[in-house]
Amino acid sequence: MATTKWVLDATHSEVLFKVRHLLISKITGQFQKFDASVETEGDDLGTARVSFTADVHSVSTNNEQRDAHLRNSDFFDVQKYAQLTFTADKLQKIDDEHYTITGTLTMHGISKQEALHVEYGGMVKDPWGNTRVGFTVTGKIDRKDYGISFGMVSETGGALLGYDVEIHVQAEFVKVVP
Repeated sequence: MATTKWVLDATHSEVLFKVRHLLISKITGQFQKFDASVETEGDDLGTARVSFTADVHSVSTNNEQRDAHLRNSDFFDVQKYAQLTFTADKLQKIDDEHYTITGTLTMHGISKQEALHVEYGGMVKDPWGNTRVGFTVTGKIDRKDYGISFGMVSETGGALLGYDVEIHVQAEFVKVVP
């Protein structure tokens, strides 16, 4: 069976994360520059090989002071670790709309196996004749596992910033026509 390549439509995709702040709310951030590619055997998504890269310099929380802090050595340390990557090792189908994707996440110079949930949004032909697929990817990682342990304690003893990072990705891909 022929290999099918799928390219990311970044204008219809987003990579978000959420971290608890003061144990009472969550701050949302995003990577504004990222790329992903998928290869399948024919249109069989169960055979997908996935790779993802984010430019860590592009982190944004809509607060320049906080973004500058996230870029320094307390967090992402973008001078040393400019990219975050995820390479899938396995895609396990749960049912027609749900999968678990397992792969290696490399962040802050540390690589670790992670499993994320994938919701398949469907496959359609767009008005220009292109075949598109959409996915929602969610999961949670512990930032301490990647050497990002900066934290402060409030005067009442509570953490100012959570260690669990929620991941929420919307991804739309376009089939490459040979």
